Amino acid sequence: MHKPLLRRRHFNWSLLALACWGFVAPLCAAPAQRVLVVGDSLSAEYGLTRGTGWVALLQKKLAQEKPGVEVINASISGETTSGGRSRMAALLQKHQPSHVVIELGGNDALRGLPLNMTQDNLLTMTRQAKSAGAQVLLLGMQMPPNYGPDMARQFEAAYAQVAKSHKAALVPFFLQGIGDDPEPLKWFQADRIHPNEAAQPRMLANVWPTLKKQLK
Repeated sequence: MHKPLLRRRHFNWSLLALACWGFVAPLCAAPAQRVLVVGDSLSAEYGLTRGTGWVALLQKKLAQEKPGVEVINASISGETTSGGRSRMAALLQKHQPSHVVIELGGNDALRGLPLNMTQDNLLTMTRQAKSAGAQVLLLGMQMPPNYGPDMARQFEAAYAQVAKSHKAALVPFFLQGIGDDPEPLKWFQADRIHPNEAAQPRMLANVWPTLKKQLK
């Protein structure tokens, strides 16, 4: 009496199995990749026309080369590593990213905040993202030259230590070719702090090779 019901159940399970093997509609398709960018004014398009910043350029590049990858820009002008740390858990829960790009630390340096605090915040954010199942890319920054060579080396090394301790990817200097250009003023806005529109493709070029390897 129950044999037809059993046959129907068997058919349903078989259909699900075939779907997962790709013989039917992709009901079991892999989840889309989502890149969460947590940064400061360098990533928040400060002083720029909307849609011209490096994060917006990244979204356009992904649309061409890796369709289906979404970019969430959670950057805030003036953000420090402490601010990023306080927001990270909620951002991870809300967006559930597969990749997290952390572009923070520059404002810590400009404000003269303790280096050990900056490093600890970066460590915590990286650990949180990794624990949530995301791959992490750190964008390193450099100290202004007036802080002295020793402090500059320590600040630069902090990013490398964080990346090594949690096996995160690292771009050693996010503003390479911009901040260290022999004529850097052509790449900056009038405040001499924030990169201008012409610098944005260079910033993306510094990030893309490493991020592309992560987006398999």
